[in-house]
Amino acid sequence: MALDEGGLGRDLGASIRSASASELFEQARNGNRRALGRLLTLIETGGEAADEITELAHPETGQAHVIGVTGAPGAGKSTMTGQLLKLLSDSKHQSAVLAVDPSSPLTGGAILGDRIRMDHLAGTRTFIRSMATRGHSGGLALAVPAAVRAFDAAGYDPVLIETVGVGQVEVDVAATADTTVVVVTPGWGDAVQANKAGLLEVADVFVVNKSDRPGASDARRDLELMLDLSHITGQEHSSGYRAPIVMVNSIEADGIADVWKAIAQHREHLANSGLIDQTRASRLESEVRSRVQRLLGDGIDEVMATRPARQELVDAVGRTISPVTAARRIVAIVRG
Repeated sequence: MALDEGGLGRDLGASIRSASASELFEQARNGNRRALGRLLTLIETGGEAADEITELAHPETGQAHVIGVTGAPGAGKSTMTGQLLKLLSDSKHQSAVLAVDPSSPLTGGAILGDRIRMDHLAGTRTFIRSMATRGHSGGLALAVPAAVRAFDAAGYDPVLIETVGVGQVEVDVAATADTTVVVVTPGWGDAVQANKAGLLEVADVFVVNKSDRPGASDARRDLELMLDLSHITGQEHSSGYRAPIVMVNSIEADGIADVWKAIAQHREHLANSGLIDQTRASRLESEVRSRVQRLLGDGIDEVMATRPARQELVDAVGRTISPVTAARRIVAIVRG
């Protein structure tokens, strides 16, 4: 009897969906891409399963170099990332991308635009996953490092995080990376606007994309002036590192090898200066803080439903006590 490949696929899918987090983790570490995809779904959903995955993965991580890619919408981040993935795949790297997409207003899910633009360039050794912002940074503060941890444990190196634009969410996500690549284009704006966007603080490598267009040299000049100004005002990297500026035409893949060279040089700088351990320790501390805040938030919801806390709220509404006093009394209840 002929093998029913469709039925086999459905059976495998059902097996993946019914597997426990620990089973999925072991399958992902053994190269099962479906299991890894399911792990990432559980991580994005959150809850006990997501926490269990972090418990399992954390001891097995710390090997992958994490690269953040950010920049204004339309800067060509996805095309550049796709070309970088092609270069890495051709070089036998097993790389992964976490594309942090804007959320669909209807479903809350990722719109998947970045993923679509990368798929035709990525090789078979590449894993691309979209994650929805859902309009807030709180969930991403836990989901992004957990997803990166899953990729790391599954043997992917490097891991790239591509964000939707330049803003607080993007700066927060960039803080999850070892090396942050900021992509700008001709006509991107002056150095003052760049500083307002927080580019100077997060950039380890600058890329001027669409370098074949008029104004590309002006964009590079603006960046050089911004970096010179940071040296004068003392805002440069404390280690004295100066972010290189790479000219790129992503459509033609011109300059992509130079981007990877700049990333590799920054990775070497982190290793030689000892900053890699310091950076990763700081990131873990930030993640722990986020998790503490989430746990306290869950506990506060429970406390707020109790009679003593409700009474404090009633008194505040009745203006017999102030919101400050009410909050302090409720915190005292939480602390026991």
